[in-house]
Amino acid sequence: MSSELIINVAPYETRVALIENGTVVEFHVERKAERTCVGNIYKGKVVRVLPGMQAAFVDIGLERTAFLYVTDVYDHFPEFEIMLGRTEDEDDNLPPPQENSEEDVDIHYQLPPFRIEELLHEGQEILVQVAKEPLGTKGARVTSHVSLPGRYLVLMPTMNHVGVSRRIQDESERCRLRDLIEELRPNSFGFIARTASEGVSRKEIEVEMDFLLKLWEKIQRRAASLPIPSLAHEDLDITLRAVRDLFTQDVTRLVVDSEAAYNRILDFVDSFAHHLRPCVELYKGERPIFDAYGLEIEMSRALGKKVWLKSGGYIVIETTEALTAIDVNTGRYVGKRHLEDTILKTNLEAAKEIAYQLRLRNIGGLIIIDFIDMNDPASRDEVFKCLKDALKKDKCRSNILRMSELGLIQMTRKRNRDSLHHILCEPCFYCDGTGVLRSRRTICYDIFRMIEREGKSLLGRRIQVLVHPKVGEMLLKEETNFIEFLEKKLETEITIVSKPDFHIEQYELQYLD
Repeated sequence: MSSELIINVAPYETRVALIENGTVVEFHVERKAERTCVGNIYKGKVVRVLPGMQAAFVDIGLERTAFLYVTDVYDHFPEFEIMLGRTEDEDDNLPPPQENSEEDVDIHYQLPPFRIEELLHEGQEILVQVAKEPLGTKGARVTSHVSLPGRYLVLMPTMNHVGVSRRIQDESERCRLRDLIEELRPNSFGFIARTASEGVSRKEIEVEMDFLLKLWEKIQRRAASLPIPSLAHEDLDITLRAVRDLFTQDVTRLVVDSEAAYNRILDFVDSFAHHLRPCVELYKGERPIFDAYGLEIEMSRALGKKVWLKSGGYIVIETTEALTAIDVNTGRYVGKRHLEDTILKTNLEAAKEIAYQLRLRNIGGLIIIDFIDMNDPASRDEVFKCLKDALKKDKCRSNILRMSELGLIQMTRKRNRDSLHHILCEPCFYCDGTGVLRSRRTICYDIFRMIEREGKSLLGRRIQVLVHPKVGEMLLKEETNFIEFLEKKLETEITIVSKPDFHIEQYELQYLD
């Protein structure tokens, strides 16, 4: 399976697309103004202990206090079982082992023999790592079980065990890696061999292990001298995370459109995976890189509620605060002979598309799928198996219940970061939240891209941007640095004009002599 990584870097936003066999399967977006805190390590202070919930709130310096559950506090469980070969979900961040989002094994804990009030007290200092970023009104989820991911290994300094990725299927290679790590690791330090470690030499494993151990020592020394609350360690940005987690042997090339990012990637690859250096390319085309690869259109489609199937049927995806509901319809597809065959074919096609859309949009949490009703139990089992098989390609863990007699499938998918919909859209104030609009920042960045796309041919002409007042306010305040950046780059003058009669998503560029 050939894959490509396409990275678009702008001063205000970085976008990553993973393409497998010509199909976009993952989008990742990180904005400078909204960078994620998942994977960061903080020196915090316990502000409240809740015995009734067996949890505590920790001040780590973010807007809301973070949530810490009792199993995320107790570092040395008397009994736990490591289920090797159960799951691996490698993505752009690595939450703690009990979240099991990007770990290569499942770890099952018995409840600790202590209660939260015996482990923590108000005012106590504690070093924690963000496992889930704040979502909506909820603060970040944190853990004291720190995970430091490298390219080949994951260091877990509070867990004394060795795990191996289930995606490494060769049993002799699994044993080799496990024995090698056991031989090299210091006592009481846990390690997990990631998928990329398959076939890697002893020297490379040893070098990365030494690097991760020194990084952990550096974090501890830094944390000891910091005030409370403080950031003790910041995870890699999305560009290098993509190289670390997505740039596998299946990826035939990585294409990036920023020379600065290109050089950073080469330095990173030289340190951890020198053999991948020939696969890194600097994009020098005239058209914007996402336009050249047709990715702008794909991103727009990934925000739509209705997704058409090749047969003529379609699915509708509705996201609520509590869950995501997906409805399957036959649409224009009328079949050829029997109604049951028509319904079965539509449901099977929808099952594959739903698995693809969940990964593409990064939809997590509780998901309810309403397939078209089928009377035959064998048909229901066939659709269930089809969905389950399609989800095996997804790196995020999911749990699926069998289809009910009403044609409903309940499932959960690991939520380790915001969905594409949540990142690119915001609630619509025109309809009081019943729909969504493209966010003001997204519109600003669309304008920036249009200016860059058309600005090269202006030959010094001034640019006047007509926008809704709310977009204009953001351009002149929060995004003014990038306006100045474009003016210097294109050697022109850019003027923002507010138009109260414009729809918030509407904008117009005028070119003046």
